[in-house]
Amino acid sequence: MLFNRQKLLLALLESLGGDVGATDFQKHLFLFTRLYEQERSFEFLPYRFGCYSFQAAADKRKLVGQGRLLDESNWCIAQHTVSFRQALPKADQARLKAYVEQHGKLSGKRLIRHVYVNYPYFATRSEIATSHLSDSEYEKIVAARPKKRRKSVFFTIGYEGQSVETYLNRLIENDVRLLVDVRKNPLSRKYGFSKKTLAGLCEAFGIAYLHIPDLGIPGELRRNLDTQDDYERLFAHYEQEVLPQNTKSIKHLTELLSEYKRLAITCFEREHVQCHRDRVAKAVATQSPTDVAFAHL
Repeated sequence: MLFNRQKLLLALLESLGGDVGATDFQKHLFLFTRLYEQERSFEFLPYRFGCYSFQAAADKRKLVGQGRLLDESNWCIAQHTVSFRQALPKADQARLKAYVEQHGKLSGKRLIRHVYVNYPYFATRSEIATSHLSDSEYEKIVAARPKKRRKSVFFTIGYEGQSVETYLNRLIENDVRLLVDVRKNPLSRKYGFSKKTLAGLCEAFGIAYLHIPDLGIPGELRRNLDTQDDYERLFAHYEQEVLPQNTKSIKHLTELLSEYKRLAITCFEREHVQCHRDRVAKAVATQSPTDVAFAHL
């Protein structure tokens, strides 16, 4: 069984000839999702060679395991007996055709340069930007880099409904320097959000990661939460029973904020009022010896 995004990967690869270098394919996938999709199948981060989707790379590994792609070095369809493009809806086929007609001949340096010039943010961590751009073009890359911020801020962020790329971009753009995971059990079926993977991705972008399980809520207490009143009862219990036993962890957060200046705590829920991280933030405000600025991403 293939997800729709994986079908798109294979169809785009087929449309480009079935055998594309790793860097080129990431660039083509980036351009296609930016130019021809309203709801993007993949999001991207600024990485070593420009725009990069970790989700696409994870899907690639799965497709190799299924025998649909040859290996992980490049993007190469293992067999051509089935047309992945023809299996898509007609509208998607038309978009792929239009994309290939417009951009399909771009490759190598021309493709990289096209993406860097038109989407400078995604070249801000590139190791090869200076060799592909003029001095004036490279200045735009430098200008697009997220600014270092002086103000100390305690952020909260949930990953519900987000790709790991969108999530990390928010941290990067807000100069978050430490991510503190306050889930009891930091596991997720969604790519990128289990503890080991999330910690590794944070490290790749210069963001420290720390897990404080004592501040989490056991899964059995999170069942049958249908209304905001249900959440309020759960969080009242959390404030009365859990937080008083974890004053050391709250104090540790205040110390970490003093050290890192821009810290974010994370859990699942999109809305902070439906997540215990909101109560953790309020506890930090109470214990902090100085005023704390808060922001919910």
